[in-house]
Amino acid sequence: MSRTRPSRASALVNAAAGCPCGLPATYTECCGRYHAGQAAPTAEALMRSRYAAFAVEEETYLLRTWHPSTRPAGIGFEPGMRWTGLEIEATSGGSPFHTTGTVTFRARYTYRGKPGELYEKSRFARHEGAWVYLDAILTT
Repeated sequence: MSRTRPSRASALVNAAAGCPCGLPATYTECCGRYHAGQAAPTAEALMRSRYAAFAVEEETYLLRTWHPSTRPAGIGFEPGMRWTGLEIEATSGGSPFHTTGTVTFRARYTYRGKPGELYEKSRFARHEGAWVYLDAILTT
């Protein structure tokens, strides 16, 4: 289902700038289209678009793409948190022909000026035909 309302992200990201997810495309051509309502075709595309949504604080998208059984009531964006890079390390399943998948990644950030890294293996599943984030195994 596509929607055309301007997102909060479009106010925070230059549409012609590179996408926060790190792929060589503009935000509008890459994750912005998913934030606007287009369904992500793979678990990896959903994971990248969720990373970008955290970077631009797109709460509506994050909640919409979170499995209802694990979805929080809201997202508590941390003041002073800035997401600075994403590296996909591995994927399993998650294609248009699968019903589940995993994506292992490293997400770099700065928090109040100090660098950090999140290393996570995320699990994804189909819910009502669309990819959604289920849960994660955090590691150090």
